[in-house]
Amino acid sequence: MRSPGPTFGVEEEYLLLDADTGLPAPRARAVQAAADPEPALGDELDTELLQAQVEVATPVCGRLDEAVAHLERLRGAVARAAARVGCRVAATGGAPLSTGLAMPVTPQPRYLEMRADAARLVDEQLINGMHVHIAVPDRDAGAAALAAIRPWLPVVVALGGNSPFWDGRDTGFASWRTVVFGRWPVSGSPPYTPDADSYEQRADAVLATGVIPDRHQLYWHARLSESYPTLEVRAPDVQLDAESAVTLAGLCRALVATALADGDRRPPNPPADVMQAASWHAARHGVAGDLVDPRTGKPAKAAEVAEALLEHVAPALAETGDTERVTGGVDRMLHGGTGAERQRQAAGEGGVSGLVDLISFGGPSRLGGGENDEVQR
Repeated sequence: MRSPGPTFGVEEEYLLLDADTGLPAPRARAVQAAADPEPALGDELDTELLQAQVEVATPVCGRLDEAVAHLERLRGAVARAAARVGCRVAATGGAPLSTGLAMPVTPQPRYLEMRADAARLVDEQLINGMHVHIAVPDRDAGAAALAAIRPWLPVVVALGGNSPFWDGRDTGFASWRTVVFGRWPVSGSPPYTPDADSYEQRADAVLATGVIPDRHQLYWHARLSESYPTLEVRAPDVQLDAESAVTLAGLCRALVATALADGDRRPPNPPADVMQAASWHAARHGVAGDLVDPRTGKPAKAAEVAEALLEHVAPALAETGDTERVTGGVDRMLHGGTGAERQRQAAGEGGVSGLVDLISFGGPSRLGGGENDEVQR
């Protein structure tokens, strides 16, 4: 059975950790080779910018339970392949530990060009996101939907924060990945584009500067896909577990479905600097304090803003039968902790080994405790 809402797919990026040390391990090609016995993977496992990362993508889904099943299948298969080469797979938005040495770049022309153009920045791309592709009828509808979901994207950043640690230290941020990714020339909040013409003009103007080589480096929190007939939401960190990932996927789909249903209704258009401030604040605090309320541009308690978002998308969630699952998932994030809060709790209770055990899947680590088994806070 297909859901009455738009179809969607989920991409997840993972970090490869050495099973003995918990440090990033540049073994992506070895993991790919070790995945051959895994019929569950097929061609759904891919490399990423750095060789300590891999990416998976679900097939097109119509229902959230389909997406959960695919993500659990993919995570299990990748974990088994990684274990064959001495790795664990970590679902964290940023590498919590680092040797300080640069990870090798995957030897593809585009990635090598990025390394030559922005060496230190590429070295620090040990960050992992979650991308949700939601089907749109055409690029006009997609651009209008992008304009409509734009004010709510900082809330998705906050709910999706899962990268509090970096280089052995607590950054103080819920999503340090958002900060690292924000260093690229084109990143953060997307521009206001009410139709396809305005979107294409904005993208073409950026390309005309010569600063980025192609549209794949339009690293906005959401954008129109150049490969599929979809709107791609890129705001959240990769999530600790498949159920959290599907909560955010369902929320993003409902946002787009709501925008498509609103048709010609003109959405709010917060100024770019307000959007930047709202996104930074969301990355800094997650849902632990206030968020910028997109309806007013003023601070409000995170739970109230999340509730406003759920109210905004309630008809779309009801239409697809996702109300209980998505609202329950958001409630768990608000009251049980987002990934960032759960990581801090694990580090506080179990040190490095406890943190690595939380963020990794595929069996227990071989890390031993000791006097240095703690993350600096």
